[in-house]
Amino acid sequence: MTPIKSCLFLTILLSSLQGFSQYTDVINSNRPGVSRSAFSVGTNVAQFEIGPYYVSEKRTPAVGYQVSGFGIDFAARYGLLFEELEINIEGNYQNDTKTFVSNISPKENRANFKFLAFGAKYLIYDPYKKAASEKPNLYSWKANHSFKWKHLIPAISIYLGGNYDTDINPFTAAGIEGFSPKIMIATQNNFAGGWVFVMNFIKDRIGTDQSDFQYILTLTHSFNPQWVIFGETQGIKSDFYADNLFRVGGAYLVGKDFQLDTALTFNTKDTPAVLNISLGASYRLDFHKDKEIDNDNSVEDEAERQNNKVSKKERKEAKRKKKNAEKEARRERKLKDDLKTSEDQVQKTKKREIDFDEE
Repeated sequence: MTPIKSCLFLTILLSSLQGFSQYTDVINSNRPGVSRSAFSVGTNVAQFEIGPYYVSEKRTPAVGYQVSGFGIDFAARYGLLFEELEINIEGNYQNDTKTFVSNISPKENRANFKFLAFGAKYLIYDPYKKAASEKPNLYSWKANHSFKWKHLIPAISIYLGGNYDTDINPFTAAGIEGFSPKIMIATQNNFAGGWVFVMNFIKDRIGTDQSDFQYILTLTHSFNPQWVIFGETQGIKSDFYADNLFRVGGAYLVGKDFQLDTALTFNTKDTPAVLNISLGASYRLDFHKDKEIDNDNSVEDEAERQNNKVSKKERKEAKRKKKNAEKEARRERKLKDDLKTSEDQVQKTKKREIDFDEE
């Protein structure tokens, strides 16, 4: 299947599926890791994420070199039209100096985008939408806190976008320039206790000589509403570059719309050895409003209607209780009738005995 056909197929698939999003009262940032959440930022929410970093690379086998410099990660996200839809632009710009161990061309100053991508992400499945309507078991603490296999089913979103690479870019393979397709599947599990697990599977620069495949696995844990730590692994494979990167770090929620973060990135090989240190921030402009229900009812009427709504399960339970109550009432009436009959028989027996004595 050609890249154009692949993009067309994914566009049709994306437009035909429906799901649910999860707008949050506090900022939902992708930082400080590089994985993307399955959820959108919410309609009419504009979010900006930025993170300058220091980079150091060292290759010891021939040809040996060292890289030292600075870069910046950035992203702008906006929730458009639907709660499930997000459009975004993101990239990475790096300025460094590459110094070779040999005397041939000892230094190379480099500055360009390592990647610049734009696209749209759509949430196609949200298992937590249904879970929110489930009521707790009032009689069992264990039932409410025990592990359930259905919790392993993640939220799923699809990303469809493109890259733009400039000509003569030192961070890409020779001949890579212009636009190329990019697709991604993102999943997210929200577990109890503040644990979140995100997976990304990415096919980048489709149809070019540098068609990368990447996977990103991120595990985060929140100790309280302000502090979060994370660990992440990223695998990259292509004919131009391959690596396995690891990240650790944390984030602090300053306010409901503002977050600060830091992270350390490293690998375990020497072709080259990588060490990055980043500091970042995320900020959002929140103009989100819940959709109003227009069915000729006032807000009070709609609230009363929702409160009076009885689920099928509750109706069945009420019917069962009513049936049992009627059965119990019939049983009591029968017992009373039997008791009355017995009393009547006793009275008749006594009367016959009295009559017999009089005779």
